[in-house]
Amino acid sequence: MHARTLALLAGVLALCCLGYLTLGARAGWDFILPFRAPKLAALLLVGASVSTATVLFQTITNNRLLTPAIMGFDWLYVLLITATVYMIGGFALADLPPLLVFGLTSLIMVAASLLLFGTLLLETRQDLIRMILTGVILSGLFRAGNGLLQRMIDPNEFSVIQVASYARFNAIDTDILPVAALLTLLALAAAWQMRHRLDVLSLGRDAAINLGEDPRRGYLQVLVVVAVLVSVSTAFVGPVVFLGLIVAAIAHVLTPVPYHAVLLPCAALVSMITLVGGQTILERVLQLSTPLSVIVDVVGGAVFILLLLGSLRP
Repeated sequence: MHARTLALLAGVLALCCLGYLTLGARAGWDFILPFRAPKLAALLLVGASVSTATVLFQTITNNRLLTPAIMGFDWLYVLLITATVYMIGGFALADLPPLLVFGLTSLIMVAASLLLFGTLLLETRQDLIRMILTGVILSGLFRAGNGLLQRMIDPNEFSVIQVASYARFNAIDTDILPVAALLTLLALAAAWQMRHRLDVLSLGRDAAINLGEDPRRGYLQVLVVVAVLVSVSTAFVGPVVFLGLIVAAIAHVLTPVPYHAVLLPCAALVSMITLVGGQTILERVLQLSTPLSVIVDVVGGAVFILLLLGSLRP
């Protein structure tokens, strides 16, 4: 039953990829493939990263309303860009090698996420509330610091920060694709290797101990994978707030089982279909300049409210 669902999703994704490569093409494959294939690969990587990070984070927090974005990673990324523009200027930032900017932002975000998650979540499951509150407070602190720096920089350089504040699915820098792909594939392979242990961890700390699993070690390994996936995807395309929440919710509906061997590929396929199919429709069919991230955020906000109302029912 679930194999049929995954096969159907894989078929839909293949059609979306074919449409992204061929629709509106007015040149030969020797021009189309080098131009569109790297962007398609980037969309697939980001889709798999966001969905896997969200499913893993929801597993260890045992809450389907939470995503890593609640910890303020999007505002930390924007604050890093704003601070860089404040110190060296927007034109100097644009002249820096994209791989250097990607590497520095990824390292800082991975270090910050491991420090925060490792300090607050590894002691006991009761620290979940403290972790969420700390994440909300840090998000507000990052946002306030970003607003302060924005008022102190040259208004002409504000456009650089404004571009960095939203996910850039239609303007992906493919120069950093090999490094981002390597890091993402390693993290995805680690997540897949842990799929059976994740089933045990989702039962709770006490049940995991009784079944022979060390929760502390398991949570730390999951947090490392989540930190790498979130940091790399954010540094690659920018903040993606609600995409993980949407695709994880859809995956739970399509494959209502607790097995991560089914849930992880289902969420990844739904996420990749959302990005590739949505970008194809917006760019190739509707000829719209509306960013896909805006539509994802609007739909994601509605999904979050529906999930919240559903969780409040007795």
